[in-house]
Amino acid sequence: TRAELHARADRLAHELVARGAGPGALVAIALPRSTDLIVATLAVVKAGAGYLPLDPDYPADRIGYMLDDAAPALVVTTTDVAGTLPAVTERPHLTLDTAGALLARRPTGPTGTAEPDPLDTAYTIYTSGSTGRPKGVVVPQGALINLVHDMGERFAVTGDDRFLSVTTFGFDISNLEILVPLLTGAELVLAGRDTVRDPAALAALITGSDATVMQATPTLWHALVTEHPDSLAGLRVLIGGEAVGEPLADALRAAAREVTNVYGPTETTIWSTAAVLDGERGGVPPIGRPIANTQVYVLDDALRPAPTGAVGELYIAGEGLARGYHGRPSLTATRFVPDPFGPPGSRMYRTGDVVRWGADGQLEYIGRADHQVKIRGFRIELGEIESELTAHPEVRQATVVARDDLPGGTQLVAYTVGTAAPAALRAHLADTLPAHMVPALYVAMDTLPLTENGKVDRKLLPAPVQGPSTGARAPRTPQEQLLCEVFAEVLGLPAPAAPDASFFELGGHSLLATRLTGLIRTALGADLPVRAV
Repeated sequence: TRAELHARADRLAHELVARGAGPGALVAIALPRSTDLIVATLAVVKAGAGYLPLDPDYPADRIGYMLDDAAPALVVTTTDVAGTLPAVTERPHLTLDTAGALLARRPTGPTGTAEPDPLDTAYTIYTSGSTGRPKGVVVPQGALINLVHDMGERFAVTGDDRFLSVTTFGFDISNLEILVPLLTGAELVLAGRDTVRDPAALAALITGSDATVMQATPTLWHALVTEHPDSLAGLRVLIGGEAVGEPLADALRAAAREVTNVYGPTETTIWSTAAVLDGERGGVPPIGRPIANTQVYVLDDALRPAPTGAVGELYIAGEGLARGYHGRPSLTATRFVPDPFGPPGSRMYRTGDVVRWGADGQLEYIGRADHQVKIRGFRIELGEIESELTAHPEVRQATVVARDDLPGGTQLVAYTVGTAAPAALRAHLADTLPAHMVPALYVAMDTLPLTENGKVDRKLLPAPVQGPSTGARAPRTPQEQLLCEVFAEVLGLPAPAAPDASFFELGGHSLLATRLTGLIRTALGADLPVRAV
């Protein structure tokens, strides 16, 4: 019961305080998904300390780095987990499975510690760093409180709700899943890791628990709505963590009670904007408007506000900002910059996300600034291509990368999940994008590879197969044979192309087409214009 949960958390909180926890201190939590995990999180909150979430399934070296870098006062864990993580046993730790008698002697009720300051640490969470070294984002108490209150009120969560938690503890979204139910009195339902990985099992849990609220990434929602749409009928859906395509939004809206698209980086405390997807607005779903006590700016390179419809980088200010990166002052100063639109001394976070204001006053997500590439002199935003691909009715998911490991130089490659053929996708994109933004190559996949946090792992996307397809007819004339060899030379193919192959489907582009016509002129004496290619 809720009373039992609080009693257990109270006793653990008193023990934590006795071991040095309190406002300004950090306690690491290395526990499997279980009631103990919820008790420990609540206990740290009651002690006024901050917590460092550690997923026991993470590599031991990564957990060791996080512990060394964050230097928590104490680690709360179990004997089994500690046995697999040497870094845990090298520092002060409390194993809950052996501490029953000790905790039973501790009182219930308030610990008597001072109330934490809004700037004291609520949690420190590690995200991937561009250098390969994880960076710790320090989120203050005030930022977390602001987020939890907004989400509870925004989704009208009450004691009648059942909030289903599906996210690993090492991902910041899990904080919302745990704390919103605890604050509002809703029932918290924890899905096991194996259940989350099995759409059928997760759908059964949704139905069996009568869950009413759940948040997840587009990838997980796609699996549920495709295979088990009936299980979503009573759910208020929160979807975030990656860009949401129109087909998925439409499918969720048809299956679920309510769908809200949420957006936010770790550095601004989980979610910063929200948009109810009610179907009144066509096109790619927006990421909406800022949550409570949050300001958002769409700025150009000179930090000037971009007009409606113009793309710019998104900056976020307000109560949700993290303090910065633990022990990384230079990186903090680079990403958390002075806010020229706020009071003196205020800051804003440079997200690296490219967005624009829609005519209805909602933000539209375009993609990552660091996913911009320059090919043949053109600066290309990969997110814009991905948005157009997912707008195709036969595409469920899509991602685009610029590969430099292919013959013919850097080329755009589209990876799609769905039934659309490459020719149909190329024609679809040609209707809305300039030629230099239309990928040359398309790879159909059953699923897209994911990182541990449920986002597309671009490093695991396979190289496209180029060359003549199986069963292609042989050249019928010497001229055809020569053309096939010229195609192969220009495109860098290992063997002559098939006579009926498309130059562009094999990876050709406008500059290579110019070279192609020159070689044809030399080999065959035919003056072929580039547009004929």
